[in-house]
Amino acid sequence: MSHLRRGNLAELRMERLLEKNRCGWANGSALEIDYHDNEWGVPKRGRNELFEALTLEGAQSGLSWATILRKREGYRTHFLGFDVEKVARFTEKDVERLVLEPAIVRHRGKIESTVSNAQAILALEEQGTPFSELIWSFVDGDPVVNEWVDLAALPAKTETSKAMSTRLKKLGFRFVGPTTCYAFMQACGLVNDHVTSCFRYSEVGT
Repeated sequence: MSHLRRGNLAELRMERLLEKNRCGWANGSALEIDYHDNEWGVPKRGRNELFEALTLEGAQSGLSWATILRKREGYRTHFLGFDVEKVARFTEKDVERLVLEPAIVRHRGKIESTVSNAQAILALEEQGTPFSELIWSFVDGDPVVNEWVDLAALPAKTETSKAMSTRLKKLGFRFVGPTTCYAFMQACGLVNDHVTSCFRYSEVGT
C-alpha cells in the first residue's frame, strides 16, 4: 500500500471519529479520542489503576496530555504495570536508570515522587485504610455528575480537590496539587465532567 493510500485511510478514519459529539479537548488525535471515548470519566476503584492515574496526572504538570498519552505504555513498562508493591521497592539506582529513559518524562522529581507515592499508599494501608477507600471518600463513594454545557466552564480545581490535595500531602504524597487532584478526579470518574452534549456524558456512569 502506498504512503498516499495509508494517509487517505487515516484521514477517513479521523473523519468518521469526528462525526460523534464529544468533549472538544479530545479531538486532537486518534489517541486522545480513544482515551476520551473509553477511559476518561469511567469510575476507577482498583489500587493500581488509581496509582497509575495519579502518576500520569502528576507527570502531566507543565506538559500536554497528548504527550503523556504517547508515553503511557513506556510508563507501564518501566513502572512494572504500576504494581504498588514493586514500585515501592525501587531504589536510587532505579531512579538513575529512569532519568535516562526517553519512554517516560525524564524529570527526577516526578520519578522520585512515583516511588514515594507508592510507599505512601502502602503506609496508608498499613494503618488500615485502602487507597481506593480514601480517594472515593472525597465524593462519599459515588461519582458527582456535573452538567457542564460549555467546556470553558469546567473548573481547574474545586474545594474537594483542594481537600484531597491537603490530605494526600499530609500523608506524604507529592505532585498532588489541587489542579492535579481535580484532573485525577475527572480521569478516574469521581466526577463526570463530560459536557452534556458529549455522547459519553450519559454512558460513563452506567
